[in-house]
Amino acid sequence: MQNQYVELANRIGLGQSERIPKIFALIADPEEAALLLALPGDASKIAADLGKSEETVSAMLHTLFVKGLVFPSGKGSPVMYRMCRDLVQFHDASILWPDAPRDFLDLWQDFMEVEWPSVAKMMSQIMPRPFTRVIPVGITVPAKTHVLAFEDIKDIIENARTISVTKCTCRLTAQKCDRKLDACLQINRAADYNLARGTGRQLTKEEALDLMREAEEDGLIHVVMNKQNVDHFICSCCPCCCQTMPVLIQHNISVIEPSRFSADVDPSLCTSCGMCVERCYFGAVVQEEDNTAQINKDKCMGCGLCQVTCPASAISMVEVRPKDYVPEKLFGN
Repeated sequence: MQNQYVELANRIGLGQSERIPKIFALIADPEEAALLLALPGDASKIAADLGKSEETVSAMLHTLFVKGLVFPSGKGSPVMYRMCRDLVQFHDASILWPDAPRDFLDLWQDFMEVEWPSVAKMMSQIMPRPFTRVIPVGITVPAKTHVLAFEDIKDIIENARTISVTKCTCRLTAQKCDRKLDACLQINRAADYNLARGTGRQLTKEEALDLMREAEEDGLIHVVMNKQNVDHFICSCCPCCCQTMPVLIQHNISVIEPSRFSADVDPSLCTSCGMCVERCYFGAVVQEEDNTAQINKDKCMGCGLCQVTCPASAISMVEVRPKDYVPEKLFGN
């Protein structure tokens, strides 16, 4: 593998990876790789550094923007460009590359199967808090809970400036289930970015709410960035394809935090149908000797999938963590 692709992998902290340099090589030719290594900078500076015309560099920057490899600052003039800052951004942006060949997507999935669990474990050990957080499903939340604005799907959507939907990058590559593919909401700046790239479709607020209802019926869990300001994405995650769920379920690696809530069962209403046991991906719902459901609070992620389909309305979501559990900013910065 050419040194420039190893260096690109090194810039996102994965120079030791066997597969990440190969993924870069599939999406960027040697000239594009050289441009990426010349970042950050504006088109004029990069053109001078590479000995190319500014027009040529501008065209290359646009191509790399569509591929999900460069990001404009959006502030000031001239526009400054930088390459993807980390593995998560590289994964999520490049997989939505409109012209991505199947071998590119398959190589990403090979990385997720073989290398990602150990990378995720390392990340969980060095990061002060997980990057993402579960928020409860359900457009209507029972009154006994105190749901804050950044935890309420309906409130987030109704207060969004711009909303788009993109394909789920995880299900696009993994193909392990037939759950909804067009399911990831992009909010405000993230929506602007995907609409500009041509990788997202703009939604009205009512369309977005309908999409979230469909996702919940499909057994998908809502996940956002682990901070109070939800201005990036609302993913709808499955237990088999998602970046975070399988490593938590199968390897007990915590790269995603639970919501502030936990399910709670009213035994007087429980009919012992067992639907909640089937709906819980985390083994948090068990049936007692009399077959009534009980919640293991240590395992419950507070997603609410069990609640929204309980035919007896025996399950509610209750607060188990304080309001300040959710950080104001990512990683407390």
